[in-house]
Amino acid sequence: QVQLVESGGGLVQPGGSLRLSCVASGSISRTNPMAWYRQTPGKEREWVASIDGASTHYADSVKGRFTISRDTAKNTMYLQMNNLKFEDTAVYYCNYATWNMNVWGKGTLVTVSS
Repeated sequence: QVQLVESGGGLVQPGGSLRLSCVASGSISRTNPMAWYRQTPGKEREWVASIDGASTHYADSVKGRFTISRDTAKNTMYLQMNNLKFEDTAVYYCNYATWNMNVWGKGTLVTVSS
């Protein structure tokens, strides 16, 4: 069984930075892609970024500001968020999906406010 635990959220001013972490435990394949999503009240969960080996992909809304990375030795994925905007306020979730499972963490809240 796979478990994901996010951390690193908090309150930050516009233009500021945060780094989110997602620690994975259980039967993790270090070669399986992982991803970050986010969700605000009343809206569907949206994809933010994903990492597949050395390949990274980003939603247009965060491209150039967010960086996804992964330390396979620590079973940890990161999301470095720079130049944060009000519209980045959301609960951020990490995701691990394979052909037979789709696992979510409980999320970490990021609030961008002045």
